[in-house]
Amino acid sequence: MGSDAWVGPWRPHRPRGPIAALYSGPGPKYQLPPNTGYFLHDPSRPRAPAFTFGARLPTQRPTCGPGPGHLVPAHMTARGLDCAPAYSILGRPRDSAPFLTPGPGKYFPERAGNATYPCAPRHTIAPRNWGVCVEQQTPGPGAYSVPSLLGPRVIGKVSAPTYSIYGRSAVGSCFEDLSKTPGPCAYHVVNPGVYKARAPQFSMLARTSVPQDSTQNPGPAAYNVDQPRKPRGWSFGIRHSDYLASTLAKMDN
Repeated sequence: MGSDAWVGPWRPHRPRGPIAALYSGPGPKYQLPPNTGYFLHDPSRPRAPAFTFGARLPTQRPTCGPGPGHLVPAHMTARGLDCAPAYSILGRPRDSAPFLTPGPGKYFPERAGNATYPCAPRHTIAPRNWGVCVEQQTPGPGAYSVPSLLGPRVIGKVSAPTYSIYGRSAVGSCFEDLSKTPGPCAYHVVNPGVYKARAPQFSMLARTSVPQDSTQNPGPAAYNVDQPRKPRGWSFGIRHSDYLASTLAKMDN
């Protein structure tokens, strides 16, 4: 088509990104989580183990020697110095501190007694301690309270079954006052629909009154029952653009 058929600088082209007018829903704003990968994975889907590839480490350059700045002496060989054995004179070392470990004469195994040799039990009679404790601070027998061994609430003892004697009840005996008993009229009749299958219930409404207004309502003769029903039809629409705006002329204003 020629350039005279278009109005303005706009020309039809493919949109660069999604346009909200093309979607009936909220658009691409709401996206489902992906099912591949490790990050932002869908929690409702199983995820396989993920492995990562490490970075390549830089290669280390092996060194053959200390470099040309190191000078090896002439008398140095691969097996050591090339010379006669030589000795050096060192100072006299200091005497070490004497050991304080006891000798064999310091031990007396015969004095071990019961710790080493078996012997019969021996008892000693201690002297009487006069005046050691003037006042007796120990509580006497009356200071202790022995728990009772009767009843079901005994600690550490097995108790037999216990019974209690109650007073005589007046209910059902000759001493019951029957005049205070409610009579048959004091009880209300229970609806049978509570404990049996209840039949359906219907309510009768009041008769509605005829409208007294003067509205023009169609009568029975206004409806044509004999007219056949038309089948469902289809219509052909026109081709138009989703972004075509209606043109307003000066006469429309």
